[in-house]
Amino acid sequence: MSALRNYLDKIKPNFEEGGKLHAFRSVFDGFETFLFVPNNTAKSGTHIHDAIDSKRIMSLVVIALIPAMLFGMYNVGYQHFHATGAEGDFWAMFFYGFLAVLPKIIVSYVVGLGIEFAVAQWKNEEIQEGFLVSGILIPLIVPVECPLWILAIATAFAVIFAKEVFGGTGMNVFNVALITRAFLFFAYPTKMSGDAVWVSGDSILGLGKTVDGLTVATPLGQAATGLDVTYEFSDMVTGFIPGSIGETSVIAIAIGAVILLWTGVASWKTMLSVFVGGALTAWLFNIAGMDNAVANLPWYEHLVLGGFCFGAVFMATDPVTSARTECGKYIYGFLIGVMAIVIRVLNPGYPEGMMLAILLMNIFAPLIDYYVVQSNISKREKRVAKV
Repeated sequence: MSALRNYLDKIKPNFEEGGKLHAFRSVFDGFETFLFVPNNTAKSGTHIHDAIDSKRIMSLVVIALIPAMLFGMYNVGYQHFHATGAEGDFWAMFFYGFLAVLPKIIVSYVVGLGIEFAVAQWKNEEIQEGFLVSGILIPLIVPVECPLWILAIATAFAVIFAKEVFGGTGMNVFNVALITRAFLFFAYPTKMSGDAVWVSGDSILGLGKTVDGLTVATPLGQAATGLDVTYEFSDMVTGFIPGSIGETSVIAIAIGAVILLWTGVASWKTMLSVFVGGALTAWLFNIAGMDNAVANLPWYEHLVLGGFCFGAVFMATDPVTSARTECGKYIYGFLIGVMAIVIRVLNPGYPEGMMLAILLMNIFAPLIDYYVVQSNISKREKRVAKV
């Protein structure tokens, strides 16, 4: 690493003021600070210095997402081989999924980082690091059959209108990855829902079979259309079911949750409250006796289906768009869980629910924090008045 550090120090003057590559200062700074912790310190005032900056935090989130990504790649291959009747071992299935998912990751990062680099150069600012996480989240929350050109349009829309117009990383009101998914769902609904988008029907580099008109429904999709759910609970937990690329395996997501909680990156209060709110609401629908297949799904199945676990662990805990007060985190997470199940049950056209629930609560997160702070102020004033 010392050789790389010396090389960067050698070429750095070219990117500084007056250097022949000054126009690309932001690009160089972005790569340098990604590889090495900046050694700049404040000259005046009182500051807390820490080697963990936002890039390091974002990197930890990416690491936490790796188990879900790797399993998602294997499951893409597994679902294809199983649905088409093709023959192949573990590595054939994984390699098939790897080849199917990798282009989506590349498109997401090329489009998103390209826009961020351009904006940083235009503003003459440092490149913001928030898209390190969004870039890997976006491919994991879409169906495998989502076309690359549509994914590129949605990513560009989300980065520009859900992030940059608000001021960039740390200023956005909505989760960027979820805005990408929302754009896809409402602009291209046939590419994000139904029973023809969850399993790849193409052969890739001779792996698998090409099958036209392949249709496979997710468990929530089956319930929403009044069909019996044909998947076992064990498959729902392990993740061997159709669904968005990174959202199917509860075990892989749980590994990521442990990493986030152990490193202190995510709030256990928000995470736990989402599951409590979802479980309670699903249980209430169970005992209500409604003539609705989704309402009658066992409450514990609601927690492991669709994007519920993925959203609770990686989306609801987003430190920028979620509640920041300690009490507010409980309220924020609980309401996300409640709204996700309510949307699933009462909106047959959209059996997922988690995306809309989180985006809705993104709007109310500042309001929740405001009332928590005002409540604390009122309590203190009352204590002072008694004295």
